[in-house]
Amino acid sequence: MFKTFRNALKIKEIRTKLLYTLVALVIVRLGTLLPAPAISREAVEQVFSNINLGFLGHLTGGSFSRMSIFALSISPYISASIILQLLTIAIPKLEEMQKEGEDGRQKMEQITRYMAIGLAVIESAAMAIGFGSSSGILEGGLTFTNVVLVVASFTAGSAFLMWLGERITDRGIGNGISIILLFNIVSTMPADFINLYYQFVYGQPVWKAIIAVVVTLAVIIFTIVFVIILQDAERKIPVQYAKKVQGRKMVGGQTSHIPLKVNTAGVIPVIFTSSLMSFPGVIASFFGVYPARAYVIPKILKVLDQSSWLNINFKNFDFGEFKYSIGLLIYIGFIIFFAYFYTSITFNPIEIANNMKKQGGFIPGIRPGKPTSDYLNKVLNRVIFIGAVGLIIVSVIPIFFSGAFGAHVSFGGTSIIIIVGVIIETIKEVESQMLVRHYKGFLSD
Repeated sequence: MFKTFRNALKIKEIRTKLLYTLVALVIVRLGTLLPAPAISREAVEQVFSNINLGFLGHLTGGSFSRMSIFALSISPYISASIILQLLTIAIPKLEEMQKEGEDGRQKMEQITRYMAIGLAVIESAAMAIGFGSSSGILEGGLTFTNVVLVVASFTAGSAFLMWLGERITDRGIGNGISIILLFNIVSTMPADFINLYYQFVYGQPVWKAIIAVVVTLAVIIFTIVFVIILQDAERKIPVQYAKKVQGRKMVGGQTSHIPLKVNTAGVIPVIFTSSLMSFPGVIASFFGVYPARAYVIPKILKVLDQSSWLNINFKNFDFGEFKYSIGLLIYIGFIIFFAYFYTSITFNPIEIANNMKKQGGFIPGIRPGKPTSDYLNKVLNRVIFIGAVGLIIVSVIPIFFSGAFGAHVSFGGTSIIIIVGVIIETIKEVESQMLVRHYKGFLSD
């Protein structure tokens, strides 16, 4: 990886793109610190000291907890992209548009932008009204002017980040939206590592400090390596194409394969699950209801709150809080469900089997048509389950250490999967640009 970037820095064109990307990310960071109008800083600090934002916190790079102009970050765009992808299966016109090549892709992107702006308006209005009516976040109270100011600033901030992400894609390196998401997540990590240092290393006996550092590094390295293996692993299904005569030539007969990624749904199941389980807590916070309070609704919120899972006091053998770990079982169940659900709408075995049949292709030992689609379904179900188990392992590791040892960090398995995936894709793009430049230089000589 380092060798790739070192070689890339020797090329002026790529250096310019990297510099453009860096400047854009600096703007993103400055925006997360810029306060939105009509927001009380003191009230924001008081409210968010009682809320565990989880994935939403590092998805926005901390800007949500500050209520800055980038409070929504690119979350409306991500939500719109996922919703549109789901609607593509239900609406034939969208499915046809998706298959129209570059023109179709541009139309889909335009629809995604409009949907993202609509979601930003709805989310910012809900936040302004919800927080303003119960938490005193709005200076001067819940007035029409204050609500309009908050909605306008939050929506404009989200729209600007969308625009900036597209500029990074066009003039910088990598997918702009993914790069911004990666930067937001990484920006929250230094504070977490500092907290871990003061919690397990600072002021501790030397042997305890060494064990803490070794265990922390081992867990991080293991998780990263595991995620890389999970992201790259695939099941290759061999495909043989029958020979046929075209004119005076015999064509066909070649062998290919269908690559089924083990992690077929990517990070989507974890994002869906984390968002779904954190949503009730965010909504409850609009009305001043927090998990720390001791009546029925907060107890339900504690079940859905990751920080309440696997809480065990080993010193006193206190398992009283462990009952809330039932939420972890719900979490695991949702990940498995969304892994199958998302893959089922993005991978169509029947369509693949029919296309293979039209092109004279077949899987050795499997008859074309329905037997092929049944076989693909059978293999796909096994692959999805393996991928879902991998996602569960990556997601549960931070939860386990947080609950059992109090190693609280804002980033979890979802963040690591996103970080590794974006870095791998960015490196591949840099390598491809270097390769293209090499060929261009070779041809010009």
